Amino acid sequence: MKKLIENFPIQLLEAIQIGEKTKFSKSNPPAGRAKKISNVFISGLGGSGIGGTIVSELTAMETSVPITVGKGYFIPKFVNQNTLVIISSYSGNTEETLNCLNLALKRKAKIVCVTSGGKIAEIARKKKLDLITIPGGNPPRACLGYSLTQQFFILSHFGIIGNKFKTQLKSAIELIEKEKQDIISEAKQVAEKLNGKTPIIYTTTNYEGVAIRFRQQLNENAKILCGHHVIPEMNHNELVGWASGSDRISVIILRDKDEYERNNVRIEINKGVMVKYTSNITEVWSKGKSQIEKAIYLIHLVDWASLFLSELRSVDAVEVNVIDMLKGELSKI
Repeated sequence: MKKLIENFPIQLLEAIQIGEKTKFSKSNPPAGRAKKISNVFISGLGGSGIGGTIVSELTAMETSVPITVGKGYFIPKFVNQNTLVIISSYSGNTEETLNCLNLALKRKAKIVCVTSGGKIAEIARKKKLDLITIPGGNPPRACLGYSLTQQFFILSHFGIIGNKFKTQLKSAIELIEKEKQDIISEAKQVAEKLNGKTPIIYTTTNYEGVAIRFRQQLNENAKILCGHHVIPEMNHNELVGWASGSDRISVIILRDKDEYERNNVRIEINKGVMVKYTSNITEVWSKGKSQIEKAIYLIHLVDWASLFLSELRSVDAVEVNVIDMLKGELSKI
């Protein structure tokens, strides 16, 4: 896992090269389809699905059509022949995503698959769907750079976003390479703050995908339970729950110097409430110029933090036997 996290910049660069070489079918849009995509649905779970959540947030201020991310077996009723459906499954065998693929085929949606192989790749080739093949053989959560990047390229190809994301991704790569030692140093400090505690991650709505990514990495790499919430929504519910807070909780707040000023005020007030119950409050600030750069920076830092916490806890960051067991049980049904 350490090597995979360390190679994140290389993975992003390779992902850009894959995206630039991708040739979509010439029949876009196919006969009988409206020329303009009216909405987007992204299907994916776990390490394969978090890229869709992050991309949908990072493109929210640019897209003119709604993007919905699904984390289950079914697709929304609005999916039709004018919907762009992105099927994201690293293994190509995720049963929930496979079900969504089959449902999208019945609705005659425009489908693009992102996978390393498996049944989804087989179906894509058989049905002549657009297929982006990414390198396989690693834990899905360690290959976020591949799936996230391809979704930018897909949205750009269909005119839903522009192509400035490529420059911003390349700048993000340069940033995390330049800041490598500082990122590792801060990640170690974060891991120490979390060790022996129950983490709760907070951020503003722009970075909820990154907060979820952090939570998932702590779950799988460090083998711990944790929670996350977003500001301002948590000010309408969870803040009251802090009446049962304790020093066993370690708060991590993902910050951005350009966050909306009202959220900035809210965060300061929140800290004033939380500090009455726990002294473990840590702020992690993004770096970069664009939203993409900032998100990539935070993702890389929290990935390192999850690894360092796994080392402090003396657990195997790669092992996910309980998930394998669950899939094995489901396969018997």
